[in-house]
Amino acid sequence: MLEAAVTRYLVTGWLERVSGFIVARNASPIVTTLVVCLDRTDDVGRKTGLHSPVVGWEAVRALVTDVGLADPEDSSVNTLLESLRVAQNLRDENEEVIVAVVSGEHESMVSADRAVAAQLDDLIADYDPDSAVVVTDSAEDERLIPIVESRVRVDSVDRVVVRQARDIESTYYLLKQFLADEELRQTVLVPIGLTMLVFPLLATTVGPAKGAAAITTVIGLFLLYKGFNIDELLTRFAHQTRESLYSGQVSVVTYVVAAGLTFVGLFAGALGVSSLGDTPGVVLPATRFAFDSIPWLAMAALTASAGRLLDEVIGDEPVRRSFLNLPFIVVAVGLVIRGFSAYFLEQQGVIEPFVVSAYEFGVFSNERFVMVAGERLALFVVSALVVSLVGAQVASSLSESHGSDRTDGGADATTEARTSARSDRSDPELTDGGANTTAEPDRDR
Repeated sequence: MLEAAVTRYLVTGWLERVSGFIVARNASPIVTTLVVCLDRTDDVGRKTGLHSPVVGWEAVRALVTDVGLADPEDSSVNTLLESLRVAQNLRDENEEVIVAVVSGEHESMVSADRAVAAQLDDLIADYDPDSAVVVTDSAEDERLIPIVESRVRVDSVDRVVVRQARDIESTYYLLKQFLADEELRQTVLVPIGLTMLVFPLLATTVGPAKGAAAITTVIGLFLLYKGFNIDELLTRFAHQTRESLYSGQVSVVTYVVAAGLTFVGLFAGALGVSSLGDTPGVVLPATRFAFDSIPWLAMAALTASAGRLLDEVIGDEPVRRSFLNLPFIVVAVGLVIRGFSAYFLEQQGVIEPFVVSAYEFGVFSNERFVMVAGERLALFVVSALVVSLVGAQVASSLSESHGSDRTDGGADATTEARTSARSDRSDPELTDGGANTTAEPDRDR
């Protein structure tokens, strides 16, 4: 019966629909709830060029479209839609609602807050709401809530949280890509899985502390292995070794000899350290190890560099200067290390001073004399400098000679190429009649 009476009064004109609600004719609608969307940094105004406040259902709906077209990823679109949804829900509950968007200014925070306060004053003066519902999308916008509360009663604060934010979505796709990559799965997931499997076993057998220490050590070694690209180095070494074996390079043999000399040097150094007995500290054993092993290690490096130099000489490419100078550098470094280690050992009384025996060689002769530690060190250092200078001079001379050979060869090749080109142009058969066909039209003209 109530619906029939309302329909009858609508027909007769006593009632009318205003903003979707049925009110008495000639009665002004009273706005009781203000749904206000806050935008402190004026993102909406900067992207659409509109001035706030934007008031009314249709105006806010149009604003949603403008903001979405300007920046579809902006969360302000969701905030504006949430404002419309809240207003619609309140209207469904038979409340008078006005929806509005107020924005600040982006010059400074103080001017932004004052602009929002002025816009709120205008809205309250025009519509006189009894309460307000605030809609925000960030903590920055929520700082404006005290300004709203100072002017009208705030019944609710609705903060919009986008369910699928860009960072979360990016993280999801990164994880998806990560799980799809077989190499990354083996590098990350396999060690984690092994750790989870092995740790309980170690914890029950040797104790949690020792188990954790063992697993940490293995993880540290694995990280160093990956950090220094040892797997790539081993792969490259195996590839180079295979190529060297197949190509018959001399360096393959010299590398094997150098490896054997290296083991001999390490063994000689270990024997020298064992002869010291129980010596406190590590400086003296390390010095003794260097003194006894450096001759063998220098011979190993010299053998390896000589093999590499032979490969360069045999090859078609010119010998690089670094390969020419490398053997001399090895000898010089060996002399310096031997001299300094002998100096320290002689100062500690581990080795005897160097004695030069008397000898006669033709008109040359000398008497027996003893070289003290400083004289021996000076002799080794000077010898190293002389060897390095000789090496630099030899490398420079050989490089210049190879450079002149390349220059002469290049000139001859250029001359031959030019002569061949001229002969090609003079012979019409070699040019497929190009010269004649080019000359004949000229004569016709």
